[in-house]
Amino acid sequence: MPDDEQPNRKRLHHDVPHWVEDGALFFITVNCAERGREQLTETRTSTVLLEAARFYHDRHKWHITLMLLMPDHFHAIVSFPRAAVMADLFKSWKRYTARELGIVWQDGFFDHRLRNDQEENAKHHYIRHNPVRKNLCARPEDWPHQLHWTSGGLLIGAW
Repeated sequence: MPDDEQPNRKRLHHDVPHWVEDGALFFITVNCAERGREQLTETRTSTVLLEAARFYHDRHKWHITLMLLMPDHFHAIVSFPRAAVMADLFKSWKRYTARELGIVWQDGFFDHRLRNDQEENAKHHYIRHNPVRKNLCARPEDWPHQLHWTSGGLLIGAW
């Protein structure tokens, strides 16, 4: 196929299928439109993004297990209410954060349902170690741009 011809890509609906059990976890990746530039980990931007995510969490729009910001994208492990349409939630959240922070987000996002504990553990490890692999910090627990669920609630910052 010539370089200037791109295949037509289907749009994904990003809703939770009716047959998926309540509380199912999803691995989510959202990218900035411009990659390779620090955008999400500047102090003010990071704080507003994580507080906006916590706002949705506190209003039961989603339940965050882990969200970690990288300079030009973020990963999360999230569950959604059965009636939620993930695309609508992320569109609304991205619109707010774009308006507040001037972030230009890439259209859409990637989601993958985590089907068992092994997948959840693997994605959790992948997310937590992402800043270490990119030489942004020495240990996962040192990375300040994250939101994680603990028995005490949702916490922002390094572990």
